[in-house]
Amino acid sequence: MKTEKHVVILWLIISLLLPTLACAQYKFDNVLYGAAYYHEYMPTDRLDKDIQMMKDCGLSVVRVGESSWGLFEPREGEFEFAWMDRIIDKMHQAGIKVILGTPTYAIPAWMAEKHPDVLTTYERGNKAYYGTRQNMDISNPAYLFYSERIIRKMMEHYANHPAIIGYQVDNEATARGTNNHDFFVGFRSYIKEKFDNDLDSLNKAWGLNYWSMNIHSWEEFYTRDGVTNPSYKNEWERYGRKRIADFLNWQVDIVNEYKRKDQFVTHCFMPAFHEIDQVESFRQMEYPAINPYHSVQDGQNGRLISYSGDHMRTVAKGNYLITETNAQTTGWDARYQYPPYDNQLRQNVYSHLASGANMVEYWHWHSIHYGQETYWKGILGHDLEPNRIYHEFTAVAKELKNIGSKLVNLKKKNDVAILYSHDSYYGLRFMPYTHGDNYPVEMLHSSLYNMNIETDIVHCDKVSDFSEYKMLIIPPLYIATDELLEKIDAFVKNGGKVIMMYKSGYCNEHSAVRAMLAPGPLRKACGFYYQESSTIGWMELKDNPFGLDNKKAIGEIIEFIIPETAQPLAYADHPFFGKWPVITENSYGKGSLVYIASYPSQELFEKIVRTEAEKAGIVSDDEYKFPIIVKKGTNDKGRTIRYIFNYSPTSQEVEYNYASKGKELLKNRTLSKGDSMTIAPWDLLIVEE
Repeated sequence: MKTEKHVVILWLIISLLLPTLACAQYKFDNVLYGAAYYHEYMPTDRLDKDIQMMKDCGLSVVRVGESSWGLFEPREGEFEFAWMDRIIDKMHQAGIKVILGTPTYAIPAWMAEKHPDVLTTYERGNKAYYGTRQNMDISNPAYLFYSERIIRKMMEHYANHPAIIGYQVDNEATARGTNNHDFFVGFRSYIKEKFDNDLDSLNKAWGLNYWSMNIHSWEEFYTRDGVTNPSYKNEWERYGRKRIADFLNWQVDIVNEYKRKDQFVTHCFMPAFHEIDQVESFRQMEYPAINPYHSVQDGQNGRLISYSGDHMRTVAKGNYLITETNAQTTGWDARYQYPPYDNQLRQNVYSHLASGANMVEYWHWHSIHYGQETYWKGILGHDLEPNRIYHEFTAVAKELKNIGSKLVNLKKKNDVAILYSHDSYYGLRFMPYTHGDNYPVEMLHSSLYNMNIETDIVHCDKVSDFSEYKMLIIPPLYIATDELLEKIDAFVKNGGKVIMMYKSGYCNEHSAVRAMLAPGPLRKACGFYYQESSTIGWMELKDNPFGLDNKKAIGEIIEFIIPETAQPLAYADHPFFGKWPVITENSYGKGSLVYIASYPSQELFEKIVRTEAEKAGIVSDDEYKFPIIVKKGTNDKGRTIRYIFNYSPTSQEVEYNYASKGKELLKNRTLSKGDSMTIAPWDLLIVEE
């Protein structure tokens, strides 16, 4: 057994060699499986015991440091690293990989006391106070000064440590409603640049003559607090996303000055995708990360795991990381404590891998004995002893050691994409048509998921064209540039299939309604126009053309469509609204566009999608449906890996109807086409073909 002194000496020798030896970015040769680890939160010193338990259960990676600025710099300008050195050294000695976080999302008390202006001011003067995390204005000069200093000090100290495979910059960043003076000044400068310092153009684009809100000098440019103008509001949200992206890329630039070539940089987000420009934020990161917390027990269905992965995979243009997810229970209090059933932890690991994750980490290794997240429990409970979850973790780690090299770096090629729009989400939030879900992207994704239609979620302003897909699903595209609408037109004309929802094409990029017949530039592709819409209650379709069990098929809104070349597919069963088709299909060029002029029930939407997907050869009519979920991809050896999940509390019979032969990896048996298999509750099959 080497002593700590010997480990330090070995580290120093290796640190001199690594900069010249490292010549490639970090490459995953197996799935990493681990947890966030905070020895600094422990009631007693048990580092050696924790590491032995980690080795015993097969844990391969820990994430450390992202919350501990107050320990790294307990007093302004005084830096202490020995406590973390001991943790990382011992992890390295045990063969456990480390991801080190920059601790900028939780400021130390001395900063708040010395610079109270660092704390966030929200809309209408509400203020953040010290005593929580993420309570600062990331555009504040003092905050940025101290952030850069702690990042550089940490990188100078740790960059060459051989245990560290990557760095996480900040943690779960969003704009968080910041409305400080510095933030507003930045926004005003952003608008100045965007409009080339031309106030006449700004007044016209935003319609500021309304209510005498036109501006004749930049000193008159007013703050967000009392704003009613949708154009201003939408641009404010864009700026918030830009500030986060700039902030994260600024941190990456600093880290890149020090990190080795064989280390990566990442950032983790919650799946609140509306609040962040993921593509711009992650543009310098090889492996972006996400922290999905999801339902378990009777609510376990894999949907949020898939939704998160389908976002992140397109952001990364490849594989991504899970830096936090459910271990035992979650919650900022003890009212909603739902630990997973037996085998659900295991099923969820493979659910992440099936969507393209290369690492699964839990939050966290041990449950905390104090603080806001006392009952957000880790792999170990408050007694810190092996338990049911620890033993299930151990079983999964053993499986991954044996087959993980065949599952890692999974590449996926999907025929269907959901077109996601930040601007439309916020535009409809500011001008809602319902008290419910104004931008039902999750419902649409859930429908595809239920039918085993694997999908990407692509960001509408980040894609040059859509030619790699056969079908686009378009939630209400309320705000869009002419250029984007022309891309959709070209996609249909060149042979693509589109399923589009109401209110698409209605406003331009400034959130201003187009002064033309709706749906504006989409009119030819849609094959109709309309001039009116109405709020409605839920109603049936005339003659139930889609054979729905629940006949309340449409609601919330209906557009009065007047077909030109489009063919009606369904009408509302109503004496007035039944005059106009509510679902149409238009053949246009080599492709077609189905338009839904009302908010559809999920059952109706699934019927429409399945019909179109069968026409396009994307699915067959004998495809499995939820609770059997099938996902596939290609591994590093060019072999197809197919996952078949049973998200239900009862055993399910399935038939293997894919390749002529396949090897089931978990049970090490050969399957032939037509073989019947039983999948136990909350279980899965993994087949290499």
